[in-house]
Amino acid sequence: MLNINGAKNILKILSLLLIFSQLSCVQYKKRENIIVASAGKIESIDPAQANTLRTLQILSAVGDTLYKINYEGNLIPILAKDLPKISKDGLLIDIPLRENISFHDGSIFNAKAMEFSLNRFMKIGTLNYLLNEKIQDIQVKDEFIITLKLKKPSSSIRSLLTSVNLTPVSPNSYSNYKDKFNNKGFIGTGPYFLESFTSSQQIIKPFINYWGEKPKNKGINFINYNNSSTLFGAIKTKEVDVLISNSIDDMQRVTLNNMVNKDKLNSGEGDPIEIGYITFKSNTFPLENKAIRKALSYTIDRELISQQVSFGTREPLRSIVPPQLHKNNEISPWAKYEPELARNLLKKEGYCATDILTIPLTFRSNVPADKLLALTWKDQIKRDLSDCIKITLNSVESTTVYKQLSEGSFEAVILDWTGAYPDPEAYLTPLLSCNEINNNTCLKGESVFSGSFWGNHQVQELLEKSEELEGESRLNTLKEVEKLAAKGSSYLPVWLVKPKAWTLKNISRPEFSRDGLIILKNLQRD
Repeated sequence: MLNINGAKNILKILSLLLIFSQLSCVQYKKRENIIVASAGKIESIDPAQANTLRTLQILSAVGDTLYKINYEGNLIPILAKDLPKISKDGLLIDIPLRENISFHDGSIFNAKAMEFSLNRFMKIGTLNYLLNEKIQDIQVKDEFIITLKLKKPSSSIRSLLTSVNLTPVSPNSYSNYKDKFNNKGFIGTGPYFLESFTSSQQIIKPFINYWGEKPKNKGINFINYNNSSTLFGAIKTKEVDVLISNSIDDMQRVTLNNMVNKDKLNSGEGDPIEIGYITFKSNTFPLENKAIRKALSYTIDRELISQQVSFGTREPLRSIVPPQLHKNNEISPWAKYEPELARNLLKKEGYCATDILTIPLTFRSNVPADKLLALTWKDQIKRDLSDCIKITLNSVESTTVYKQLSEGSFEAVILDWTGAYPDPEAYLTPLLSCNEINNNTCLKGESVFSGSFWGNHQVQELLEKSEELEGESRLNTLKEVEKLAAKGSSYLPVWLVKPKAWTLKNISRPEFSRDGLIILKNLQRD
C-alpha cells in the first residue's frame, strides 16, 4: 500500500500533468491562426497604394484579381467569367464577370464595382501610369460586362489585368475614398477578410461567403520584425510558423536551408521575380559619358559577388528581365566581367594612372545585401582597377532613396525591382520608358523616376510597337529593347532573387503563384 507521502507525490504529479495539458491546450488555441513573419511595416493595404512584397502578399489573400497567369503562361479567369473579348481594331475589350460574388461588406460585385475600382486606381494609384497610358475610358456594358476603351491597341493589357494592384474594392465601403487612400482597412472579395490592422500586425480570417475554394486554415496573423536577426530567431524558436525571405541576411538563409536539409523545417520557393541592379545617373558628369558607363559594366564580377554576398543563393544576372519571362534563360545582353576592357575604355577617356575616376555609390542602409554588395564591388575594383577607379560609399535609408531618385540625388545607387505582373513589359517600361527625350536624356517619364534619366527614341518606338504584336514577335521586339538598353549602360544588373519561405514541420510546405506570392489559403497546420 502507498504511504501518505507517496500518495501526495502521485497527486502532485497528476496535478502537474493536468496543468501542462491545459497549458498545451491554451498554447494550441493561441496558435489556431498561422503566424507569418516578414520585415517592414505596412501603412495600408489599399490596392491603389500597394507597392511592397509584404503588402501585395496580404492583398492577394483578401482580394481577387480579374485574371491570373498560370505556370504555362496562360491567362486564367478569376473574377472574370471568361477570357477578354477584343474587337478587330484592338481598341475595345469586353470582360465578362462572374455573378453571385459578394464583397466582405455584403455588397454585390458587378461591372459598376469594377469600373469604380479601376477609375479610382487611375486617379490616385501609385502605379497609375500602368493604366493611364493605355486606357481612354471604362464603360459598364451590362451588369456583369465591363468594357475597356483603349487609346491604342495593347498586347500587354491582358497581363496587366492580372496585377494585384487592380484588385476591386467595394464602392459602398470606399465611397469616401474615391480620391484618397484608405489606410485603416480593406473590403474586397478575397478568400479572407481583414479582421484587424496595425502597421506591425494584420490579422485575416476566412470569408465565410467566399465564392471560390475556401482556405485550408483558420486564419493568418502577419507580424512585423524590424531586423533579420529577430526574424531568424523567431522561426528557430518556433515563435512563428512561416518566415518570408524578404530582408533575411543571406548567411541566415543558408542556415535555414541547412535546417531544411536536416528535416527541421519545410521550405518552398517560386520563380525568380526580383532583380537587383545598380542605376547610373546618365545626365550629369561623369556618368553622362556613355563610354564610362560602358566601362563600369565590365567591372563587376557577378559570380564572385553571388558567392561572397549570398553564398550562391542570388543568381548572377546580365538582364533587367527575369529570364523565364522571355521564355529563354539564355538572354544575357549585358556585358560580362572583363576588367581589361574597362581599363582600355577608361584610358581612352583620359583616366587611369594620374587621373582616377571616382564614383560615389549609394546603398540602402536597411537592406543587408546592399551593404555587402557595395563593399564587395569596392574591394573588387580596388583589386582589379585601383589605377583607374575609386568607389566611395554612401549609406541612405531606403525610403529616402526612393523619394530622392527622381531628383537626381545619386550618381550610382543599388536598387531592386519586382514587376507588377509577370511580363517583360512590367520590367522594361518602368525602367526605360520616356515621354520627352533630349539628346538621350529623359526629361519626362518613368526613366526619371528610376533615377537613370536615360532616354532613347528607338527604345520608345519599340516599346510602343510591341503593344501591337503578339507571341514570339512581341517577345523578340522586347528583347531588342533590352539589347538597346544594354548598349546604353544606364543600368548594371547584378543578381536575380527567388521568393522563398520556410515553415515549421507541422505547417504544410509553402506554394507560390506565378507572381511570386505565397498561396496563403493552401497553408495548413497538421
